[in-house]
Amino acid sequence: MIHTFLGDTIHFEIKYKNRTSMGIYIDHYGNIEVQAPKGTPDKKVIQLIEDSWDLIQKKLKEMKDRMAGPIDKVYDASESFLYLGNEYPIQIHENHNADQDYVVFERDKLHIYVQQLEDERIKQALKRFYYQQCKALVERSISAHQSFFKEKPRSIRISDSKTTWGTCDSKRQLTFNWKLAMAPREVIDYVVVHEMCHMVHLNHDRSFWRLVGGMMPDYKEQEKWLARSSWKMTV
Repeated sequence: MIHTFLGDTIHFEIKYKNRTSMGIYIDHYGNIEVQAPKGTPDKKVIQLIEDSWDLIQKKLKEMKDRMAGPIDKVYDASESFLYLGNEYPIQIHENHNADQDYVVFERDKLHIYVQQLEDERIKQALKRFYYQQCKALVERSISAHQSFFKEKPRSIRISDSKTTWGTCDSKRQLTFNWKLAMAPREVIDYVVVHEMCHMVHLNHDRSFWRLVGGMMPDYKEQEKWLARSSWKMTV
């Protein structure tokens, strides 16, 4: 079925099932399916679509952006960067007297102070900021959850991994991806808890997931956030 509303047009499929309520489902490719009780009039389905229009458009845009993959960042006031799960604009300040380029988060902006207005300097200043923030956030989360564990991490390191958000080896050495500073605090907590649970269970067996789920029952929601948003966690 095709429906146009508020100037936009979408295609969706209706499936009638033995259920008591209607629901809208959007797959990873942006295909929209409405599941409805048998005998539901089309006008009720259309009403549900229109009532959910903003949410549908938001989901479709997210999927389109995700499938397009990472985009090259620009380093001016038109750009925004993720920090703790939200996107914030940047403001660049040239400071020839600064000992080092640095970033300060203030008044809902990422203020970047550089000795010279060069893209690479701005990029590296942002990366240092995220490294520092990630380390502080991870250490805070580890302290908050340490009471649940007998063992303590032997070391904590921040890395530039291309494939993992965190690791724990047999020596209880924990490593975390600096990009986690771009994620919401609850996502950071999940990755920390996940790796701390590996101090008890090095593999991903049922005992491991029971331990994770016992400490963080909604951990699958945090995994979904990472899967949905990792493409834009970049500088």
